[in-house]
Amino acid sequence: MVNEDKRILRTRNNLKKAMLELINNKDFQDISITEITKVAHCNRVTFYSHYENSTLLLADIFQDYLNELAKYYRDSFKGKKTFSISDSTRNVPIFEFVSRNKFVFSLMLMGEVIPGSQNKFCDTILNISRNDLMIENNDIWFDVEAINSYQTYALLGFFIYWIKEGFKSTPEEMAKRLAFLYSTQLGEAIVRIN
Repeated sequence: MVNEDKRILRTRNNLKKAMLELINNKDFQDISITEITKVAHCNRVTFYSHYENSTLLLADIFQDYLNELAKYYRDSFKGKKTFSISDSTRNVPIFEFVSRNKFVFSLMLMGEVIPGSQNKFCDTILNISRNDLMIENNDIWFDVEAINSYQTYALLGFFIYWIKEGFKSTPEEMAKRLAFLYSTQLGEAIVRIN
């Protein structure tokens, strides 16, 4: 049973590596199962014993990266009783992880390859906020779930901004900006055109 589990894991890893190699060079919709199996050194029957289609394979790859992102997010407050949202240093490893895996996160967060992948990202962060954290301030007069949602989708927008700018800013700069935005009220907006 253990050897069979290892073999299944090895085959899935080979299929994932093959998909990432292929998607690096061509559009997702142009990649065939035959190409994936050729690069993974297996056959179509093997592929279909693990995945129904290439979309589910890519979704599984995304899930692996989201699980790792969740680990970095949890590590950002591990061993602490409280933390300040204005402390940018705790978020640097999260931005470093996304930077190291910019290709996968670009595919995932731009939402063009697999519809709903942005929501999976947000659900991952929301579940941690919902289950592992709480807000210290008891004076908040509206639902904490709304705050979690706001901050999570703001984080998604922040990563999309970073992707669109071509990852020009360093992880440290991005963490500092995020901490600033989370801990600052920006005040009134000025209307440029009436």
